[in-house]
Amino acid sequence: MKKALIIFGSATGNTEEMAGMVKTILEQADFEVEVKEVTDASTADLTADHDLLLLDCPAYGDDEIELQEDFADFTEQLDGVRLDGKPFAVFAPGDSSYEHFCGSVDMLEDKMNDLGGKMVNDGLKIDGDPGDAEGEIEAWVESTAASVV
Repeated sequence: MKKALIIFGSATGNTEEMAGMVKTILEQADFEVEVKEVTDASTADLTADHDLLLLDCPAYGDDEIELQEDFADFTEQLDGVRLDGKPFAVFAPGDSSYEHFCGSVDMLEDKMNDLGGKMVNDGLKIDGDPGDAEGEIEAWVESTAASVV
């Protein structure tokens, strides 16, 4: 059975809800899934024995992209981590009224690529409540799961 790790940061609950939805769909695709809040994650989790690493982080800020506070702290610790081709993907809920809609997805994709990860699917950006985008989330997760060999 393939293993996946979802690391999420959440302030309002939408990101945590989305992480739970992704977990359920991955389990239906025969993945063993571990979900960790970013405050409970360590850099060692990124290189642990998982076939897929998923990051879920909301973005804040009007003038520039700001990661959720706990996620920002976590990413500051990543310098020097080598992912050596570890498959990853990034997803987040957001609000399209902001100039940098789900900019956290782009920031984290760049960071993971810089660390040597292998992006297996374009980031998923959901506008508003994840519960209103179940079909889109399911299609993205199934596509992401299928890309892990």
